[in-house]
Amino acid sequence: MSVCPYECTANASREIPFMTKTRTISVARGDGIGPEIMDACLHVLSEAGAAIKPKFIEIGDKVYLRGHTAGIAEDTWDILRDCKVFYKAPITTPQGEGYKSLNVTIRKTLSLYANVRPAVSYHPFVPIKHPQMDVVVIRENEEDLYAGIEHQQTTEVVQCLKLISRPGCERISQYAFEYARTYGRKKVTCMTKDNIMKITDGLFHKVFDEVASGYPDIESEHWIIDIGTAKLADTPEDFDVVVLPNLYGDIVSDMLGQIAGSVGLSPSANIGDNYAMFEAIHGSAPRHAGKDIANPSGLLLAGVMMLVHIGQPDVAERVHNAWLKTIEDGIYTYDLARKVKGTGIKRYREVSTSDFSRVVAANIGRKPEHLKPVHYIGRVANFQKPKLTNVRNSEMQLDGVDVFVRNSKLSADELGEKLGQIAEPEFRLIMITNRGQKVYPGGLPETFCTDHWRCRFQPPKESACTTNADIRSLLKRIEQRNIEWIKLENLYLINGKQGYTLGQGQ
Repeated sequence: MSVCPYECTANASREIPFMTKTRTISVARGDGIGPEIMDACLHVLSEAGAAIKPKFIEIGDKVYLRGHTAGIAEDTWDILRDCKVFYKAPITTPQGEGYKSLNVTIRKTLSLYANVRPAVSYHPFVPIKHPQMDVVVIRENEEDLYAGIEHQQTTEVVQCLKLISRPGCERISQYAFEYARTYGRKKVTCMTKDNIMKITDGLFHKVFDEVASGYPDIESEHWIIDIGTAKLADTPEDFDVVVLPNLYGDIVSDMLGQIAGSVGLSPSANIGDNYAMFEAIHGSAPRHAGKDIANPSGLLLAGVMMLVHIGQPDVAERVHNAWLKTIEDGIYTYDLARKVKGTGIKRYREVSTSDFSRVVAANIGRKPEHLKPVHYIGRVANFQKPKLTNVRNSEMQLDGVDVFVRNSKLSADELGEKLGQIAEPEFRLIMITNRGQKVYPGGLPETFCTDHWRCRFQPPKESACTTNADIRSLLKRIEQRNIEWIKLENLYLINGKQGYTLGQGQ
């Protein structure tokens, strides 16, 4: 049964009598379990005295099926821009080609570059193996492989471009340290894979270290992502704030949410300089839709983060403490009730989604007795816009070209000899790689090769300069020898430093 205090139809709103200086927020009830948990959350926020006025919008599955491949209609963007704050239930992205993730679209369109995901222990009331964990993941939200730029390059090989920018690294690193300082955190940990991806992840690590030097009061450290993730899973209590590129941050935050008890407890804030979106990290769970059993906690705690963001920390405090009291009293939706069976916890009661929200609302004004109460008053984040380094005037010198070719007939040696003959006078063939591994000259017969080859051409002398005209001439000669080139990547020196990596084995 719905407990939403507002008229839950698209673009509807209703005046709330107790509200003064109300803040209009855009609200999407979402798909699957979304409407049920959003109604439950709005009920709690209303009972706590939240000075918000929802403006309901429709996004997601129904909009996709009306022909909007991004899952959002054009006029809805105007509402999001006007409200600036968006409270969103989970949505469903139809399976199959042609549909883009709406979450990614909103984050990138509104430049919500910082994704904030807390993972907190509620032990022993939510039994976990790490009772002391209290970690906040700050995930870069716009770049990396989530740029979603993919191509089928040959019949055997596809690619996904990993894009990392200096402004993106600076914004997320500064946000992580500002967050730590505002909320009394002591340490910020960066995780990358820059021992392999030396330029992309290397830039993220380099900028993190630069930013860290401006926060001497906060400890900083760097871990390689694989062992760092293992360490997080093993001893999360050793970490405080963790900042990561987009893909790693997505994986790590879900992992931490799960070991903290359930991803159903995990909220998420998506923050930009001008806009913000608040949501749970879990999906729409369509198989549970309409059953009134879903856990609204992740979305409710996202609502708490929203209240802090819009300057209502007193209401946020009341809601969060009421929720902690409810968990402490053993009032669980089915997911947590199932989790505690057989753990020795005997004092608990399984309730529906709507009943759970009613209990939380009834606990407004109460604080937990065993779990640590939260305090938001005085912690309102008022971050300044990040200061960005201007590197656009850096000197870029063309230093050659990687030409990617499709070839399934010639061996590496045969292809190398053929291309070497036509490289001069502007270039010499430096190497050929297959899936990043050098196979010419001096390749080994054991190396497995696909039909996708990278051929690196550079000037015959270090002092020589490459021009685009030289590259066009080279491509013409390649075509004349009946070799199919499929893409190219220019090689640059940036302020005299190499802006490209060597081949594996080069």
